[in-house]
Amino acid sequence: MLVLAIDTSTSIGTLALYDDKKGVIGEITLNVKQNHSAITMTTLDCLLTLTGVDKNEIDKVAVSTGPGSFTGIRIGVGLAKGLAYALKTSIAGINELDLLASMYIGDKKIVSMLDARKERVFCGIYKGNCDKLTLEGEYMADELDIILNMIDEEAIFVGDGAFIYRDIIKAKMGDKAIFMPNSLNISRASLLGEMAVEKEDNLFTLEPYYISKSQAEKEKENKNK
Repeated sequence: MLVLAIDTSTSIGTLALYDDKKGVIGEITLNVKQNHSAITMTTLDCLLTLTGVDKNEIDKVAVSTGPGSFTGIRIGVGLAKGLAYALKTSIAGINELDLLASMYIGDKKIVSMLDARKERVFCGIYKGNCDKLTLEGEYMADELDIILNMIDEEAIFVGDGAFIYRDIIKAKMGDKAIFMPNSLNISRASLLGEMAVEKEDNLFTLEPYYISKSQAEKEKENKNK
């Protein structure tokens, strides 16, 4: 099975082709100032050209459904659904927090964290057990300090939230906080593709996962009050 994986949930845009028999066929990861809508199709064209893969060879489209950037999530999910429909392939959505946490499966607690600005984060806390991760509780969107108060043991922090708020986390957690190299705090579309091999969603009901409401939704609610 050949999977095209797309992740535009954060400022990092990453696309990959993953084959369940051959592994990673190709992957492109970019952190640029341009909006994802301006470069994602160009990046996809480059990926297909460089790997020599025809788009009609794709068996499944995988996409990060968020949380993260509201605009980025909409772009990624919209593109993935459009491609899956046009190519007549299956589709699978993967939670961004699960994706980040899955890079560090082990026996320690893993805190997957995305920056939501102003010392707020999207977060998932996971318990590692050899080759399996279990989400403890629910996905959260809250103040960083509130999240940290939930953690009373040694834990691995991962994601751009862990990178941006490293000093605050370190001051609060001390030696209990373990950090990965900065280059590993971003998602990998190749892992997204691998996680999607055994998963399938309904093309017409798959939706973005935001956790919290967008600024536009909040402003609309305030006007209606």
